[in-house]
Amino acid sequence: MLRIAIVEDEEIFARELEEYVRRYAAETFREVKITHFSDGEEIAGNYRGGFDLLLMDIQMKFMDGMTAAEKIRGRDPEVIIIFITNRTDYAVRGYEVDALDYVVKPLEYFSFSQKLDRAVQRLEKKTDRYIPVYSDGGLYKVAVRQILFVESDKHNLHFHLTSGELVSRMNLSEAEEMLRYFGFFRCGKGYLINLDKVDSYSDGICRIGDFSVPVSRSKKKEFMNVLADHMSSRLV
Repeated sequence: MLRIAIVEDEEIFARELEEYVRRYAAETFREVKITHFSDGEEIAGNYRGGFDLLLMDIQMKFMDGMTAAEKIRGRDPEVIIIFITNRTDYAVRGYEVDALDYVVKPLEYFSFSQKLDRAVQRLEKKTDRYIPVYSDGGLYKVAVRQILFVESDKHNLHFHLTSGELVSRMNLSEAEEMLRYFGFFRCGKGYLINLDKVDSYSDGICRIGDFSVPVSRSKKKEFMNVLADHMSSRLV
């Protein structure tokens, strides 16, 4: 669950921010808990943490967002901050408090959702995510970051992991659904690869550690675009 604080003194923008956050959550199948604050002082005065992301207006009546962020950052070095502003010159100061980004008013959903997605990616890099895998009559809790790729073999799936291999009686579509928001790509009928683990790609072959995984001709162009975008996002 994403725990998000909206710090905005103008009700119309606060409602719009919540609407956009909930739209993003619905589109990406995530749960969110949203808490509203109407001023910087309200959140910073007795800040106890518990949030993953702060959507912070910079210009507010009693305590501006920059001052509030400075106070919060002294207590919480991990929380992600995105500033909301109608002046880009204010936003530049956000780097002083390690803000991830800023959104310029009036809000536009597509741009906002991209910045929110960037924040979520940073959060997920900090947190291990797990999926359940049934194998040999038992249930295993598998960390997503340990999966190199998944290979389909008749009625079984082979989960190739950094620590070995698990064989499970499930289909590739089921695995694809579980891993759809964790940077995996289906590069052909029989393979689902973890883009984080790709070392190189050339001549239709993807190299992942000691493994060579074929990329189908029909997926080649899409794979190269997705891999390039993914590699760029990891530089953030």
